[in-house]
Amino acid sequence: MLIWSRSGRVAVWIAAAAILGVLFFAPLAVIAMASFSSQWNGALPTGPTLAHYRDVFTGENGSAIKASLATGLFASLAALVMGTWAALALRLQGEQWQKRLGWLFFVPSAVPSVSVGLGLLVAFSQRPLLLNGTIAIVMIAHFVLISAFTYGNVSAGLSRLPPDFEQVASSLGARPAYRLRHVTLPMIAPYLLAAFGLSFAMSMGELGATVMVYPPGWVTLPVTIFGLTDRGAVFSGAALTIVLIVTTLLLLLALERIASRTMPAAR
Repeated sequence: MLIWSRSGRVAVWIAAAAILGVLFFAPLAVIAMASFSSQWNGALPTGPTLAHYRDVFTGENGSAIKASLATGLFASLAALVMGTWAALALRLQGEQWQKRLGWLFFVPSAVPSVSVGLGLLVAFSQRPLLLNGTIAIVMIAHFVLISAFTYGNVSAGLSRLPPDFEQVASSLGARPAYRLRHVTLPMIAPYLLAAFGLSFAMSMGELGATVMVYPPGWVTLPVTIFGLTDRGAVFSGAALTIVLIVTTLLLLLALERIASRTMPAAR
């Protein structure tokens, strides 16, 4: 609904800012304060300290950061390759088959992540596919959960791709592989980067399926944070949460900057 009066727009903006501040920024601010505090006797944490950040990159915490980064990068790259491949393949089959088969990629996203983890735990608990207690099952869980979003982003990019460029390349004698490498993929490069960034962010914050399948030697950041807060170490958990947020945000900003540079070339 459009609001034409100046006072009405100001009131709506104030209300939206208040709601956004209470529901989004206030919890993040409290977490940031807790990560620099040593006690919590009142409504807000107190006692400024940097003790919770001294060992954040060493020991179990450092291993959790490495495990999350490795899992996120591997699962996101695998999802990007498979999602792009599937989007390109279904595009060649026509619009009807694309609609009929495309929804299969979104089935895992419609299922709770805990159910996905439980399903993988049961499916890979017997030989010859015995993967329980290995790093591979964690990678598979993350790949299953994020592949739908990669496929969706790439499909959206392909649907907005003008066919003229590919037709001109074909008329000039470009083979399908050459056309794919030098025409199609460069033009949807911003969508590929967006798909990778979204997949990585989702993988870094994934908890439900990971807590069901992770082996003792491969504990990701969300699982570590959950374990710390469950044991009452709220301040250490808050510090790791800030590290998780900053790491994911920096990567997304870097990808956004690369995408912005790629966009003029794609056009």
